[in-house]
Amino acid sequence: MTDIGATFRALHVPGDPFLMVNVWDAGTAKVMAAMGAQALATSSAALAYILGRPDGGTVTRDEALAHAQDIAAATPLPVQGDFENGFGEAPDICAETVRLAAEAGLAGICIEDTALPDQSAYDRALAVERIRAAAAAARALPKDFVLTARADGLLTGAYDEAEATARLQAFEEAGADCLYAPLPPDMDALARLTAAVNAPVNALVVGAFAKEPRSAYAEIGVARLSLGSALARATQRTILEAAEAMFGGDFTPLTRTAPSSKIDAMLTGS
Repeated sequence: MTDIGATFRALHVPGDPFLMVNVWDAGTAKVMAAMGAQALATSSAALAYILGRPDGGTVTRDEALAHAQDIAAATPLPVQGDFENGFGEAPDICAETVRLAAEAGLAGICIEDTALPDQSAYDRALAVERIRAAAAAARALPKDFVLTARADGLLTGAYDEAEATARLQAFEEAGADCLYAPLPPDMDALARLTAAVNAPVNALVVGAFAKEPRSAYAEIGVARLSLGSALARATQRTILEAAEAMFGGDFTPLTRTAPSSKIDAMLTGS
């Protein structure tokens, strides 16, 4: 039987970044796989939107696991779970989340250091112990499992680049397999963060970072590119623009649709 975690780990090559596409249901998983995706991920924000909730600590662990399991079953590709803060503050909860994620068929998960639903960061010592416990649980699994540790303070404004660097280095020492500090100020800051650690680094390709080509990320040593909720938000923008036109009496946006035959072929693998 294929070790999906080992397959996922092998994709992480610093300087040769692969695109991990964040999807939100079996359909988008199958379409992205047909388009050439090498790995998929869930999006906590996209799942929250599906459930009719705002992003940020509004999804339960059981809901996230069931959602991720459906996506993992949809294609043979490795899937990472965007599991926010691990669904609890205690290190033991993070470790249990790793074990449950592996049982659900995931190749890895991402755990952040934000004390959801608040936007404050866990104390660094606690944040490191959470990752240490999660990494120990991952290493105890019968198959490979990729643990990504997120330092979210640059994204939330909880701390500065120096603290983000210190946290990434501490997460690496604690056993994290991949490191991630979403949305540093610019590409120069991302380059510094990447150079400060030895483990593979994930970069979030949204906003100004979406204007950079893959080659720019390769040049600074990034190993993985992810989309977060960007693809889901791009879809929502299409829906909003079409709705604004429709409710104004203009239905022409509905003429710009994807060919059903093409989508059907992707969904059925034909």
